[in-house]
Amino acid sequence: MTGERGGAGIGPDEVAVRALRDAYHLVRAGLFRFDPEDIHERVLSVLGALPPLALALGTDALGGARRPVHVAGIDFPGVVGVAAGLDKDGRAARAWPALGFGFVELGTVTAHAQPGNPRPRLFRLRGSSALINRMGFNNAGAPALADRLADLGVWRGNGALGCPVGVSLGKTKTTPLEAAVPDYLASLEALAPHADYVAVNVSSPNTPGLRALQDADALDGLVRALVARADALTPGHPVPVFVKVAPDLDDAALDRLVGTCEDAGVAGFIATNTTLSREGLASADQVLASQDGGLSGAPLRARARAVVGRLAGATHLPVMGVGGIMTPADALALLDAGASLVQVFTGFVYHGPALVLGINHAAARRGTERA
Repeated sequence: MTGERGGAGIGPDEVAVRALRDAYHLVRAGLFRFDPEDIHERVLSVLGALPPLALALGTDALGGARRPVHVAGIDFPGVVGVAAGLDKDGRAARAWPALGFGFVELGTVTAHAQPGNPRPRLFRLRGSSALINRMGFNNAGAPALADRLADLGVWRGNGALGCPVGVSLGKTKTTPLEAAVPDYLASLEALAPHADYVAVNVSSPNTPGLRALQDADALDGLVRALVARADALTPGHPVPVFVKVAPDLDDAALDRLVGTCEDAGVAGFIATNTTLSREGLASADQVLASQDGGLSGAPLRARARAVVGRLAGATHLPVMGVGGIMTPADALALLDAGASLVQVFTGFVYHGPALVLGINHAAARRGTERA
């Protein structure tokens, strides 16, 4: 048994994950010497320029054993996806499946292009395995993303990238809250032909007033309009609409949100966005605690699990879990809490493709054990 599993009780899957993790950590030492936003942009450029042969080799190496799932009428080849924010404008869209991801959520995009908040606006908290960002939905606009997806041959349901494509929609900063509905609708209309699902981002802390759209009356009007327009665009087969929630809502607010969204006909939830809390930071990172913006990474782990569990217990609709996933065990914990799918961002920054590979292997083993 020991010999078959690679020695000392460690199987070949774990050996591969550890080797990939160690290799990435060597690379990370160099990457982390650069400004976090600058290196993020460079990495996206490199991934976007990878030739087809490199993508094929990556798919062969990292796209192995996965656990397929069917959620909201969509077939996902694996349970772990790219969280919104990692690739707002789809610049590396072709590369994500080659890194083992079972789906990708592009965005958050807005109806109009916007530069986002002034720099610096992205901070590493290495002692806490965390990030703080106040990016402010910097993006080239929904029409530009639609054009890029069209150029890549990505149309809803055609699987051109090898995995489903979701798009996160936000409000243009200069659009007043009372005009939020037509602003979101403009983005939906541009991207519905290309998106397997859309996510309604009303929970980012980095656009002034945006979280007010989580209030019952405002949220009801917004999601009803989006669900109705999605149905009108593709009658009988509407693009599924998910709502992304903040981790800072209390249980009563979460319950109200679930009721509002269910009544409006949404397809599911994404939990959670970044948090305004600074609990759980290492002492070495306290100097950055006063920076404005949303915190992501390991300090969000417990709260993300709690919110996923609360939502899963309150609704029959599927939940995508995101927040604090730094290890495969963290992903399994969110799945055990009731998530149907998981997404990663900060964990990928810190641990690279090894995290994705490890989650895929762990989820596949869990599925086999329970079959």
